[in-house]
Amino acid sequence: MRALLIATALLTATAANRAMAAPEFFPPANPKSPFSEAVKAGDLLIASGQLGVRPGQPASFEDEARHAMENVAAVLGRHGASMNDVVKCTVLLTDMGKFAAFNEVYVSFFKPGRLPARTAMGVGALAAGAAVEVECWAYVGAR
Repeated sequence: MRALLIATALLTATAANRAMAAPEFFPPANPKSPFSEAVKAGDLLIASGQLGVRPGQPASFEDEARHAMENVAAVLGRHGASMNDVVKCTVLLTDMGKFAAFNEVYVSFFKPGRLPARTAMGVGALAAGAAVEVECWAYVGAR
């Protein structure tokens, strides 16, 4: 019984120390950007919102949505996570009429039965004239 109590205390202390660790901030590729590409806070890796626009390359809404999701996956990958680790996403759309089209692209990035929690909202405009922006949070545990 005493060994169990000691093991429980050690696990609790380890979890508390990990949760209280200072956040890690990962700078964006463009040093002029006024935000971090991602932040690791405790067991979560939070990827900043990603656009899918490619300057000078006109694309369909579906292509832009796919590229935004690919950008999220790339950010997560650079910091030791994947789309399999995503637990929450926020989606911003300039045209809610594209909601169903976005969903078709979105679900293709996740395993069946493992869709993250999500918030989707319509907005008046996004940076760079984008039609969609996606932010995701991933559970990374004690990696």
